[in-house]
Amino acid sequence: MLIEHRGKRPVVPASAYVAPSAVLCGAVVLGERTRVLHGAVLTAEDGEVRTGRDVVVMENALVRGRANHPALLGDAVLIGPHAHVNGATVEDEVFAATGVSMFPGAVAGARSELRINSVLHVNSRLRPDTVVPIGWIAAGDPAELFSPDRHAELWEEQQRLDFPGTVYGVPRGTSMRTVMARQADFYGAHRDDRPLSG
Repeated sequence: MLIEHRGKRPVVPASAYVAPSAVLCGAVVLGERTRVLHGAVLTAEDGEVRTGRDVVVMENALVRGRANHPALLGDAVLIGPHAHVNGATVEDEVFAATGVSMFPGAVAGARSELRINSVLHVNSRLRPDTVVPIGWIAAGDPAELFSPDRHAELWEEQQRLDFPGTVYGVPRGTSMRTVMARQADFYGAHRDDRPLSG
């Protein structure tokens, strides 16, 4: 389904394929021969989503563009099932496996491999040709790889990366009532969305 959002419409070249149950919302621009499979959502909230050539976004993946952090996918990229790419840059030939999460301001360097359920944290930069093991977290610029049992060390790095400031525009410690009231207002813009005929 193609949806106009904030006055912007998806752009889909004739060589691309978008499954009937996938959603492209707003300023989404697909590259040649991009494939968006069933249940995937590419949504340009208030920032662009753009793919290169020969990109495959698999079932139930989410790719979200944000005002200060567009979602940019290079050429020959795989975004696996249930992956989450939120305001991140994914350079050429990156493999992002099932359940991978990439957050705003993150950059996955060319030819890197993010294995199942791994995370590339907010404002973190993964060097080209890096492999993030299953379930591990990459954080920092350049990114250090943390196994899940190193939470205390990871937390020190996470605080420097400023997740709440980057994602929600608020200081750490802001109440969820405040954060969610702002989020409800922001996502209320979808009330004006218009489905486009195929």
